[in-house]
Amino acid sequence: MPHLRFRGVEKEEVKEISRELVDQLAEIVECPRDWFTLECIDTEFIFDGQESKGYPFVEVLWFDRGQEAKNRAATAVTDAIKRKHPTEDICVIFTNLNEKDYYENGNHF
Repeated sequence: MPHLRFRGVEKEEVKEISRELVDQLAEIVECPRDWFTLECIDTEFIFDGQESKGYPFVEVLWFDRGQEAKNRAATAVTDAIKRKHPTEDICVIFTNLNEKDYYENGNHF
């Protein structure tokens, strides 16, 4: 935890940015690198009844770390993806998890 789910970004692109991005995010959220999970979700975008190219979309699931950390994390994710998609809009959405609802090995945080 945190979990990052990538849509509209090729798996190879996520692999290329993963090391540096996790380094930055670990510093921002002050947690170990091995707490991060990066997931690539194969997605098909639809618009007006047609398949569309879509755009890079990253969902971040985490325990709330405040607005400043959220701003810095969103910038880090956006900047990493912009290297491969300089003209695309990049969407980053945060979902705050409740520690009482997050279990690891049967125990909540």
